Amino acid sequence: MINILDKAVKVGLMVVIVFTTLALGTVEAWSIAIFQLIVLALAVLWAAKAILEKHLEIKIPPAGLPLAAFTLLGLAQSIAVTGTNGQTTSMSMDVEATRGAVVTIFFLFLAFLIAANFFDNLAPLRTLANFLTLFGLALAVFAMIQHFTWEGKMYWFRAIESAGAGTGGPFVNRNHFAGYMEMLIPIPLALAVSRGAVRNEARLFSGFAAAIMSIALLASLSRGGMLGLLAGLLFLAAVTVSQRRPRSHSAPGPRSAFRLALVIIVMLVAIAAGIVWIGADFDVLNRLTNDPLTTNAATDRRGVWGDALTMFRANPIFGIGLGAFETVYPYYGRGDGSFVVQFAHNDYLQVLSDGGVVGGAIALWFLLVIARGMAQASKASNPFMRALGIGSAAGVFALLVHSIFDFNLQIPSNALLFLVLSAIVLRVSSEERSEARDETHTRIRSAAFAGQ
Repeated sequence: MINILDKAVKVGLMVVIVFTTLALGTVEAWSIAIFQLIVLALAVLWAAKAILEKHLEIKIPPAGLPLAAFTLLGLAQSIAVTGTNGQTTSMSMDVEATRGAVVTIFFLFLAFLIAANFFDNLAPLRTLANFLTLFGLALAVFAMIQHFTWEGKMYWFRAIESAGAGTGGPFVNRNHFAGYMEMLIPIPLALAVSRGAVRNEARLFSGFAAAIMSIALLASLSRGGMLGLLAGLLFLAAVTVSQRRPRSHSAPGPRSAFRLALVIIVMLVAIAAGIVWIGADFDVLNRLTNDPLTTNAATDRRGVWGDALTMFRANPIFGIGLGAFETVYPYYGRGDGSFVVQFAHNDYLQVLSDGGVVGGAIALWFLLVIARGMAQASKASNPFMRALGIGSAAGVFALLVHSIFDFNLQIPSNALLFLVLSAIVLRVSSEERSEARDETHTRIRSAAFAGQ
């Protein structure tokens, strides 16, 4: 029964990843409620497993602390006090929106803990890597099929009026589909270019899956996604080359570097050929050359960024409240109010406007922990763990770059995948640290015996 519960939680987390993605990114009330119910059910299964084992051990990765602090910030913002005059006072300028946001953040945090505690060794991590590769490939194929058969209906039955719909698979906003893909692509690619991580036939399939996902991302015509993918690939290439240095710190062999470069070139050629084959080559070129990331319009990114900074300056300590951006924006926005602005189109400015300096400090804390984990993950001795850690780190890095221009982390499905990849990075880095400690202890014991 304990093994059944353990497997049920692992499979359940993968079900959550699939559901949140296919449910249009989980941005509607019904899908958010189902997401929370599934995660709650997984927590109950975890508790049942602990009761049967008569032992409960919760591993909290270093990034769990800033996530918990961010949740507490939202709770503090959502406290409302009603005075004798009937006037309600709170840190948030939209208490109900903040309460809804903090509940979602809490369940994302809980899913992060489940990922960190149940995918904590080689076998489940290999299963998770295979699942993410296969799911990413299926998602990319679905996106391209829907694109070619698009008649204004999501899943061929739900009418969607958004201009960017049809090229983003299950996402109404193509930038969110691109953000999702750019997190997944580096995982199979890292497995493909890393020797010893998987068998040769699996390396070929991983490279194929990464190429198909890249074609789907480029076909979505998301400029931020293209930039994020480029950042992720450059990160992957740089770390893969640097980690091939042996412990003696000698330079990597020229044959090894040439082999890596050849694999990357072949993949880029395959992606370019695929883009030309599906007829999206001129669309991609026009998107890059004739449509800048920002304009001078009040409701475009540059205008919204300025308004978000105005919000931050007006509420510098604790911000306007998590989730309150859409409600508060008309008070600070320069538009005429006819255009609804839900997010800041920049996750970093969103944190500052919603959480103020306190929220910004917590976010910086989280980023520093993840950056340290990224640096350590590339040093793992196990080839598969090292490749998975590097690929996950590249996916995290890609989305962090993309977050300068979009709001992927405000979408529950993308935030969930981001946290799962972060949990993988921290798990691999913790293994590297334990190996380093064991090596140090061995050296100390050897020195002690030599002294005797």
